[in-house]
Amino acid sequence: MIHKSSIIKRLIVLVFVLVSAHSMAQQDPQYTHYMFNTLSVNPAYAGQRETLSVVGIHRSQWVGIDGAPQTQSLGIHSPLRNERIGLGLNIVSDALGPAKETFVDANFSYTIPLNANDLKLSFGVKGGLHILETDWSKGRFQNPDVVFSDNINRTSPMVGAGLYLHTRKWYFGAAVPNFLQTDHYDDYIESVATERMNFYLIGGYVFNLSETTEFKPAFLVKGVSGAPIIADVSANFWFQKKLTAGLAWRWDDSVSALAGFQVTPGMFVGYSYDMTTTGLNNYNSGTHEITLRFEVKRLGRILSPRFF
Repeated sequence: MIHKSSIIKRLIVLVFVLVSAHSMAQQDPQYTHYMFNTLSVNPAYAGQRETLSVVGIHRSQWVGIDGAPQTQSLGIHSPLRNERIGLGLNIVSDALGPAKETFVDANFSYTIPLNANDLKLSFGVKGGLHILETDWSKGRFQNPDVVFSDNINRTSPMVGAGLYLHTRKWYFGAAVPNFLQTDHYDDYIESVATERMNFYLIGGYVFNLSETTEFKPAFLVKGVSGAPIIADVSANFWFQKKLTAGLAWRWDDSVSALAGFQVTPGMFVGYSYDMTTTGLNNYNSGTHEITLRFEVKRLGRILSPRFF
């Protein structure tokens, strides 16, 4: 027999998970390391690292809660020879409860110099596929309702666009990852729903504090009709172009500690830990995110690590 207090505890956890999932309902996958994964936010960023760049991210959210989000992302992008055109590929796998969503998209950017002070404007477009799969045998879906009688496997097209204004010291971008309606799994209603358009704003500025230390505040704002705005603010220091350390805050959700190390000019490793600031904090041991970035020296050019 299950003790009454155990039942009450499970119900409390369930309520917090549903409320937290509802606050992110119809939002794309989120990252604490968004400042190192800009291609996933804005297609106009393709090629802006000025070399072949490969970024992989693994995110385990709300560790200790069954069915909590698990996200893997792989982004590859590079400029072409004339450096005005950039190409990229982004692959994301996002699992939540009984559902798994896969995003595969190709990115194209074109950059226009605006003045002699290195101010540039990049235009980007993306196109790809969104795959939704459900397995109702997972979790608490032991329900005779016909809604859960058949698993789902749906593929939908995606078309998005973005703008990216930038110099060597700062950047500002706006993007819509997908203009088309697609189906996604909504954990709040425990069913499939139609996803609305997401809107992204991203920006950052690099301050030179000394010859060896740089400071970069950055932000990411995500909005979608019918759900609360999600705002991320971060502040990272970069020491000797080797070590990064900083803090981040997600509005009404979590605070995070970030660290990273430039192992070689072509290899960067980063880690972040998120601590939930809602009542859900009592039922999980936090969120972990690991980032790996590999970059290749271009012929005739020295590979110099950059902050963004």
